[in-house]
Amino acid sequence: MAEKKTHKAITGKGSALSKYQDVLVGNRSFLFLLYFEWCGWLGVVPGALGMLLRQVFWPRLFGACGKKVAFGRGIVLRHPKRIHLGNSVVISEGCILDARNSETDRAIVLGRDVILSNNVVLSCKNGSISIGEATGVNTGTIIQSTNNCPVAIGADGIIGQMCFVVAGGSYNIDRLDVPIRMQGIKEDGGVDIENNVWLGGKVTVLGGATIGTGSVVAAAAVVTRSIPPYSIAKGVPARVTGSRTQGKEECA
Repeated sequence: MAEKKTHKAITGKGSALSKYQDVLVGNRSFLFLLYFEWCGWLGVVPGALGMLLRQVFWPRLFGACGKKVAFGRGIVLRHPKRIHLGNSVVISEGCILDARNSETDRAIVLGRDVILSNNVVLSCKNGSISIGEATGVNTGTIIQSTNNCPVAIGADGIIGQMCFVVAGGSYNIDRLDVPIRMQGIKEDGGVDIENNVWLGGKVTVLGGATIGTGSVVAAAAVVTRSIPPYSIAKGVPARVTGSRTQGKEECA
């Protein structure tokens, strides 16, 4: 499990420096460590000067970084070489991008014109997150992928405030003689949110669900099963209550 691997990496054998490099930086290169630390100092510089300095120096941290990428203040990066950013991506203040997955160099991939509003968390612990071009992720949203269960979000999406999207987030609970935390995480196949989907504020999407193209999910709904394209869904658990295609043939 990701939590146990992280705990072992922090508390196991090795120097404090090597643990820091393994858990936070993502590699053992001393030169990259120095650059990572330098960029960390730049991460808290306020105002226009801070944004300019980050725009100049931060792109070299990533596996790939397009042109005109903007970085707000107080962003936290983990394993930045596993993060790939397209052109004109905006990452706002207080975001956390945690790309810890030793099995891939593309743990977090953000397409062109993606915007992450303040305090968005993208967390990969042996998982992966991809967000398609021109998708906006609003304030306080948490997107988590664990246990090789990916989260894929398509293009032109709207992810509302304080949403929670989690793949690989459920533990096995079959045994009573073993603590739940030690029974492992279920492989749920991940989450697939297709193109042009709007999630209202505080929507939860659980692993194993696909939300079809053009669908709308009402605020505070909990998506536990797949939703067909162009659906309108709401409730706990979310149920399809309408279709955006109704009446379209008559109007054509």
